[in-house]
Amino acid sequence: MAFSKENIKYTLNGILFVALFTIAAIQISEVGFIKKLAISPLIIGIVIGMFYANTLRSHIPKEWVPGIVFSSKQLLRFAIILYGFRITFQQIAEVGMAGLIVSVVMLSTTFVLGWWAGVKLFKLDRDTSILCASGSSVCGAAAVLATEPVLKAEPYKSAVAVGTVVLFGTIAMFTYPALYKAGILDMDPATYGIYVGGTVHEVAQVVAAGGAIGGAAADNAVIVKMTRVMMIAPLLIILGILISKSSAKEAEKSKFKISIPWFAVWFIVMAGVNSLIHDIEQVKPIIGWINDFDTFLLTMAMTALGMETSVEKFKQAGAKPVALAALMAVWLMVGGYFVTKWTVAAFGA
Repeated sequence: MAFSKENIKYTLNGILFVALFTIAAIQISEVGFIKKLAISPLIIGIVIGMFYANTLRSHIPKEWVPGIVFSSKQLLRFAIILYGFRITFQQIAEVGMAGLIVSVVMLSTTFVLGWWAGVKLFKLDRDTSILCASGSSVCGAAAVLATEPVLKAEPYKSAVAVGTVVLFGTIAMFTYPALYKAGILDMDPATYGIYVGGTVHEVAQVVAAGGAIGGAAADNAVIVKMTRVMMIAPLLIILGILISKSSAKEAEKSKFKISIPWFAVWFIVMAGVNSLIHDIEQVKPIIGWINDFDTFLLTMAMTALGMETSVEKFKQAGAKPVALAALMAVWLMVGGYFVTKWTVAAFGA
């Protein structure tokens, strides 16, 4: 047992080791040009974690490994719960029906496309397909991390999915503002914000792509994006039920046990709590501290994930996950454009 009397000090050493890497990742994310590119500490964490995994791993006591695994599993669930303090139901109401519809349509269609195309078209395994789909459809690396416990997927598959999010989310972050400023995207700033929030991968990338235009574009982009983030909870609950049914069929059982990811339920609860208290002046500093602490925990989880990922596993995955992510990126950019235009025309921005 990781926390037995004999092993607890080694496990704590492993957790502390991950925490030190995490501090480094957060410090690096604050460096001038990296901050300008809006590269989140989560991404930096997985990169330096992978660097460790493929260079110095053999020099670290194996007794520390349970602490690294604890950081990538249990701490992750707690971090996803705290993520609820970034969202309020009032924000969702503010953006109106158009933002909600774009979020629901783009999330569901992208997720289904990614799952189906990954398994049927690119012949990838189920877990890699779903992880790539969740990263593209919901909120990037955080969604991949949230989905991994439901699937009980191997860490390297999550790392592959995060890699695709980094690649195509970064491309989108620079491409969307360029297309808008060139007049290719025929929409007003408010509509552009809904489009960005409904289709760009990471929260940080949305902030950058919306902030490049500013005003209503920046505000709508963030609000619609946070609506997508909130939908990770019902998505994971439905996914848990589908996975449970699938497992029961494979085992030829007449009954199955539904595996509900309770951390997703608690995520909604925390969002509800935040909705009630976020306007209280005395509470705002506490919520800010919770969000900073949550970023630290999420970065720990990403760093630990990287520490469990070797380059050999990436080689095994090949180019197919990248091709799958490219297909979803095209759908998000092109399909999302028309979905946003039609929805705003029907319901207003």
